[in-house]
Amino acid sequence: MRLFGIHSDGKFSEYVQTPFQVDHEEAVLEDWLESNPDGIVEEGKLLVVGRQVVTNFGGFVDLLGIDQYGSVVVIELKRNRTPRDTLAQALEYASFAERLDAEQLEGILRLYQKNDSVSLAEYHRVYFELSPDEAIAFNKDQRIVIVGQTITPEIRQTASFLRSKGVRVTCVEFSFFQATGGTRLLSQEIVVGQEADKPTTPTSGSLPTVTENGFMTALDDNGRAVFSRILSLAKEKSMPLHWGTKGFSLNVDLDGTHVAVIYGYPVAAVFKQSVYTTMAGQGSMTSKTAVPEDVIKDLRAKAQATGLFSPAGRELKCLINRAFTEAEVTGLISWIEAVAEAIRQYGLKE
Repeated sequence: MRLFGIHSDGKFSEYVQTPFQVDHEEAVLEDWLESNPDGIVEEGKLLVVGRQVVTNFGGFVDLLGIDQYGSVVVIELKRNRTPRDTLAQALEYASFAERLDAEQLEGILRLYQKNDSVSLAEYHRVYFELSPDEAIAFNKDQRIVIVGQTITPEIRQTASFLRSKGVRVTCVEFSFFQATGGTRLLSQEIVVGQEADKPTTPTSGSLPTVTENGFMTALDDNGRAVFSRILSLAKEKSMPLHWGTKGFSLNVDLDGTHVAVIYGYPVAAVFKQSVYTTMAGQGSMTSKTAVPEDVIKDLRAKAQATGLFSPAGRELKCLINRAFTEAEVTGLISWIEAVAEAIRQYGLKE
């Protein structure tokens, strides 16, 4: 395949496919894939949680990831051809990964992020834009991804055989192009693993949901003072409540379609006793309603101006870990009402 760049004057300049030279060490390829992991699994999106993770036998997992469904992904990189022992090595690493529990995975993520307070569940939810009500079971399955400039026929055949036996192996081949002037391109193609094999996703639908009484019981005094006002608002304004396994969402009813305004959580939840916004991600104002972007930005700014909210990925969270003053509770309720009014005013996307 020939690849060309198109200049402003309409002339072409060819990108020449070149070998991934010796001076391009595997660490460089790791850097590239670490920063751009999407596309090396069938679903397209992958969360990297560790790099050069040491195994119990002293080996090193090039990159360790987690997919949308909570499966752990072992990524083995080869800058040239894939030798015969590549899959044996990857299987050894996968057998190590199988032994990791959620706490150990969170420890790996914290070392990788250099952040002792990051939550694996929250980080995963925000990255994949999942609903807070979705319950993900981490490491119920393991996957292997082999990345190389050339995936040899032996590796392709063996990987396909392993997939037929239920071992989830994906092989990705990349090509390196360079044009006059130093511009570089990297293409990648999944050569083994395009067939669908997504696992069943465990969700909160199979788990018991909390009731209002159960939720209020799970709060401390600080939380009860805030959430009693929010639940009263729901009743006064006829705003639907959807109860999940731990908390709830407060919604606006638009002719039968419910749009979440906030999520609420008790003390023992992964997200702690808190209120979360729903301005970005799946099922949010951005994706579901016609509320203009500048209005959403203004609502975000007003939330932060209360002094109660802090960033939580693409959302904001209000952690209720102290007694709020009457003015603070009133400010929070007013902000919630402003969000609900914006949703009612602009309605759903067409």
